[in-house]
Amino acid sequence: MSEFSVLEMEQGNNGLGKVEIAPEVIEVIAGIAASEVEGVASMRGNFATGVVERLGKKNHGKGVKVELTESGIKVDVYCMMKFGISIPSVASKVQDNIRQALLNMTALDAEEVNIHVVGIQFENQKNEPEIIDTEV
Repeated sequence: MSEFSVLEMEQGNNGLGKVEIAPEVIEVIAGIAASEVEGVASMRGNFATGVVERLGKKNHGKGVKVELTESGIKVDVYCMMKFGISIPSVASKVQDNIRQALLNMTALDAEEVNIHVVGIQFENQKNEPEIIDTEV
């Protein structure tokens, strides 16, 4: 598990207070940034996230694990790719998109952005209705 529960922003001494970012916020930013890349079919979730999404609540942080350590932020992304795309190319675009989104939205630079391809999604083919012979 991570050693820190929130990440404190370094923004200089302006006398107004401090800004802290929870790891869940970084997960959401990384999840949305990964989903935006063409070639990513979906993010991996678990049974609980599937049930919650069926009830209408979107979980943007699913498939993303953030670890805050003394050396920096490590982001692990678990996603499914579309069939027929170049996996190394799309994975590199996902890394770049996540790194840029984190930098733009939080001014934080991720030490590592690891992409784990957990499956391939094929195009949905039209299923012809199966004819069942009920006569005996």
